Amino acid sequence: MDREPRDQVLDAERAAGVPDGPGERFAGWGVMGLPFRSGHYLALRHFTSSIGPAFRSVWHRDPAGRWTMYSDTEPRHACIRYFGARLDRVETAPIGVDWDGPRSFTVTIPGHVHWRVELAATLTTRLMTWTGGALPERLWHSDRALRLLAPLAGTVLSAGRLRLSGTAPNGQTFRAGPRRLWGVVGGRAVVDGADVGPPGRLARQDRLGDFWLPQRGLLAIGDASFEPFDPARHSVATTAG
Repeated sequence: MDREPRDQVLDAERAAGVPDGPGERFAGWGVMGLPFRSGHYLALRHFTSSIGPAFRSVWHRDPAGRWTMYSDTEPRHACIRYFGARLDRVETAPIGVDWDGPRSFTVTIPGHVHWRVELAATLTTRLMTWTGGALPERLWHSDRALRLLAPLAGTVLSAGRLRLSGTAPNGQTFRAGPRRLWGVVGGRAVVDGADVGPPGRLARQDRLGDFWLPQRGLLAIGDASFEPFDPARHSVATTAG
């Protein structure tokens, strides 16, 4: 019998390591993304990092397409380091994740976000998890292999266009390795006091640089890497303004 997502996520947190290799490296888990019919979008990251302390980050897109990133550590040690040039607002705030069952948890940012997530393994997430486990490790570090895998994953998962390698808004190249997957099959969210409504595909899929936001709710355990920051080529922007 498959182990529950809560147990595997907590194991990933306890492992608290990052993959070997060059660049700025991260390992952990998160909700790759969850679209809502209203035009809102939410994502979550919980990563151990080679460049600073472990951190959590919540990404929020409003129906007008404006992006906010919340982080529980300073921006230069979190996702904002790579995506800031595309953001409209950043906030540093405590981010709580509380599991109330083997397949459900709540994300809380006091005064901003209350988001309940319900998970399930589906035929397609099981297939992609099996595929990820069967791939030789070297292919997870090959841009060519990731360019081939991403469209296949997007089609199989009904998640729209996906890319597992490319360039982030601040200019750094990236590779993403989602090794184990579950579907987000339920839950609700309140953002800044407003209920964002039921999950559902965006009218138009959004992206942050070359990172396309899935059109289906997915939770992943895996890793990611970015090229080292170079002030001559990469932006230090924390917002688009």
